[in-house]
Amino acid sequence: MPPSSDQLARAHARTPLLFEQGQPGRATPYVASTAAPESFLPAEALRNDLALPDLSELEAVRHFTRLSQKNFGIDLGFYPLGSCTMKHNPKVNDAAAALPGFRDLHPFAPDHLAQGALQVMWELERALASLFGMAAFSLNPSAGAQAELTALLIAKAYFKARGERQRTVVVVPDTAHGTNPASAAMVGYRVVSLKSKGNGRVDPQELRKAVGLDTAVCMMTNPNTLGLFEDEIAEIAKIVHDAGGLMYYDGANANALMGITRPGDMGFDLMHLNTHKTFTIPHGGGGAGHGPIGVAEHLVPYLPTPIVVRSGPDGPTSEAHAFALEFDRPHSVGPVRSFWSNFAHAVRALAYIYANGADGLRKVSQLAILNANYLRVKIAEFLTVPYNEVCRHEFVASAQDLKRETGVRALDLAKGLLDEGYMAPTIYFPLIVPECLMIEPTETATKETLDAFVETLRRLVEIAKRDPESLFQAPQHTPVGRIDETRAARQPDLRWIPQGSGERI
Repeated sequence: MPPSSDQLARAHARTPLLFEQGQPGRATPYVASTAAPESFLPAEALRNDLALPDLSELEAVRHFTRLSQKNFGIDLGFYPLGSCTMKHNPKVNDAAAALPGFRDLHPFAPDHLAQGALQVMWELERALASLFGMAAFSLNPSAGAQAELTALLIAKAYFKARGERQRTVVVVPDTAHGTNPASAAMVGYRVVSLKSKGNGRVDPQELRKAVGLDTAVCMMTNPNTLGLFEDEIAEIAKIVHDAGGLMYYDGANANALMGITRPGDMGFDLMHLNTHKTFTIPHGGGGAGHGPIGVAEHLVPYLPTPIVVRSGPDGPTSEAHAFALEFDRPHSVGPVRSFWSNFAHAVRALAYIYANGADGLRKVSQLAILNANYLRVKIAEFLTVPYNEVCRHEFVASAQDLKRETGVRALDLAKGLLDEGYMAPTIYFPLIVPECLMIEPTETATKETLDAFVETLRRLVEIAKRDPESLFQAPQHTPVGRIDETRAARQPDLRWIPQGSGERI
């Protein structure tokens, strides 16, 4: 039964900010202090004019609970967000990360008091190296985009050491991830875009024209953002290597190939992983991520510090089988974050790897591929699927024909899905597909979930043909209705200013 107008009004009502709630004297502490606490900060560095809210504990708890109930997450419903691999995060992994010995360990604890934690990091690095065909991994980067940046810094250091400073160009196919050209530009490289062939894959002939003595790196993911496997990847890698460049693998799509094939075997020299995608680490709502970076043998000296090493009879410490953080690496690009890694995520990732084993991880990828192809075939019955062939973990559909016929866009379908209780898929990416919907079901979606999603999307397409105006108004049953997308992007309101004060908090 659809919600009433009163229910919709309440749902869309703006939740007051904490700063707008409370009354003076309401926040009575349980323990009153009789003396002002001493501060290590100088008086001129302290503020006494902060308009902090005066709330009871119950008011604060209710406020954040109400906000949490407005959110959508993978624990609530289907989240087919293409390229983001939003799959279930097993709670046992959280339990492992919350073990007191891990949870309470200080990041500056000396090595001999942190052997368990160092062993986790070492074992995860070795497991990832084995799974993806790299010589070594570093867990230092905080997220995939930071790992991309780190990989390009490694490439820069490598070419500098070789006296090849003329290598200033990064080749990026149009099916690459959007952060790739941004990362390259941040490092100071010039980006050359490579247009795909008609089958959605890199054209080796066009690549030959694009590379030369100035080529530093070719950045790719395989399968690409269309969900298609680059079947000429060996030739592509040879072209780049013959030109003196390096191959970089964006691991955002690694959920499609675990235990099936390895980037190292394809010819990639550098890569990163998003453990919050492939290895069930919570995405964290924009919070802490985890982006391990792997390299081939010739790039190991440049990995960010520190590196976890294991001592043996000839190791750096006298204690056999001890683990230690190694900082003295003269060719390293240096640390790229504070402390050594997002350690809790390393625990979660290793727990997931051990729970599945090699055969289980392969099955994860096989099921992700099966689910994606099941959806592709079903959705091709009522939406255009421009690359309608066997895909990997994701595929793209297009609402271009529907837009031409009814005016309903991919955006409108996405908003309609929100009304139906689904998170919308990624839309308008990759850019080479007009009115694109990039759909990734992951291996944790059941057949019943997939069937229900297909029928919902089919019904929305039928509504678009019968009553397009209703989709232009969607979503109507969510806590926040349709927003002005352009204004939200160009004029974001991210701060609160007390009314009449003119001051920023």
